[in-house]
Amino acid sequence: MILGIPKETLENEKRVALVPEALSKIKGLEIHVQSGAGEAAGFTDEAYRAKGAVIVSEAKSLYEQSDVILKVMPPEISESSWMKEGAVLISFVYPHSHAELLKSLAAKKVSVFAMDLIPRTSRAQFMDALSSQATIAGYKAAVLAIDSLPKIFPMLITAAGTISAARVFVIGAGVAGLQAIATAHRMGASVEAYDLRPVVKEQIESLGAKFVSLPLEAQDAQTSGGYAKAQSEEFYRKQQEFLAKTAQNADVVITTALVPGKRAPVLLSENAVKGMKPSSVIVDLAAEQGGNCALTEPGKTVVKYGVTIHGLFNLPAMIPGQASLMYSRNISAFLALMLKDGKVNIDLKDDLLSGSLAVHNGEVLFPKQPAPVAVAAGGKAA
Repeated sequence: MILGIPKETLENEKRVALVPEALSKIKGLEIHVQSGAGEAAGFTDEAYRAKGAVIVSEAKSLYEQSDVILKVMPPEISESSWMKEGAVLISFVYPHSHAELLKSLAAKKVSVFAMDLIPRTSRAQFMDALSSQATIAGYKAAVLAIDSLPKIFPMLITAAGTISAARVFVIGAGVAGLQAIATAHRMGASVEAYDLRPVVKEQIESLGAKFVSLPLEAQDAQTSGGYAKAQSEEFYRKQQEFLAKTAQNADVVITTALVPGKRAPVLLSENAVKGMKPSSVIVDLAAEQGGNCALTEPGKTVVKYGVTIHGLFNLPAMIPGQASLMYSRNISAFLALMLKDGKVNIDLKDDLLSGSLAVHNGEVLFPKQPAPVAVAAGGKAA
């Protein structure tokens, strides 16, 4: 069987699904890598060859030969048309917004495993690519803020007098938010953070930040997977008022609030931005789902009312070497679940496999339906 690693085609996507160090851990499969697939992340064709990979020049040829394809981002529909019938694709898929791609893959009877659908359980920690990439994004958000803010982060006591620390306010204390807190704190900023889930208070404080408490209780604030749940319009209105007051005192606001499958909640209104100090910075990590700031322009950096607002996409791809390394470890651990003696065996009794399966046996399984019967790679009942 052949495992294929194509070069990513999305604009500005510099990551690669599998780094050279991972190749020796995958037993029994012949590994083909498209020429240049790892170059932007710092991994040369020579490095892959040294680990036993076959370098393939054309993407179409690689797709046509491969029984298993590993990617970072979803393939283009044109790429899906090149895939072998009955092949396996493991990638971020984001099925909420790729319905036509899923139909195309179903037509080829490709089994599609979405790295963004892996159940977030303790057993899946080594495979949790959402968390690994969010860690990179949170770090990069703090670095963007440092670079954009026309003042330094730490307090300095100098012969010219004392310079006060920058004030950073992080909204949302998931993985990205916690990493942003940790990075800003290490750089010497005075950090405050808010999350509607009271259970994260201890985590925020353990990283050296102050937990900012909204005097309004959220109902059933957290899903079983650890995400924040959507709240009522009245809750969001009062939350906006509270966050606007807190943001007025901040030099930097980093927003990270997402609700899976829905538009990101608007937490900072236009009036909130108007009330912020001139030359302040907002880094909106929810930009790809519309943004947590009402003035975010997805994919762009803009200045509104003297405030710089970063709505850039795909921050992990800005640090592609380590983002690829972490993702490679996640996807390798996931692949190991279905490799048996050099062959792919899809055991749908395994909740990690069934929970992340988006397309199988010619059917689109998203939104999730009851799991189909377990089958082996050849399409026979297991």
